[in-house]
Amino acid sequence: MKNLCDNDRDCPCTYDCPRHGKCCACVAHHRDHDEGVPGCFFSKEAEATYDRSIAALARDHGIIQ
Repeated sequence: MKNLCDNDRDCPCTYDCPRHGKCCACVAHHRDHDEGVPGCFFSKEAEATYDRSIAALARDHGIIQ
């Protein structure tokens, strides 16, 4: 049984898709399609690079250089 995604939030991601603003549906879609980290996890500047890798996320959050 799948969980319903009833949340709706202001989403910073610039990609327009049917899951825009529906965080749980977006995360599940990226996970199921091996598409990397959703854009909303990044800063506005990093999101604009379209690099959705874990390394890019770590750099964006200052964890690695």
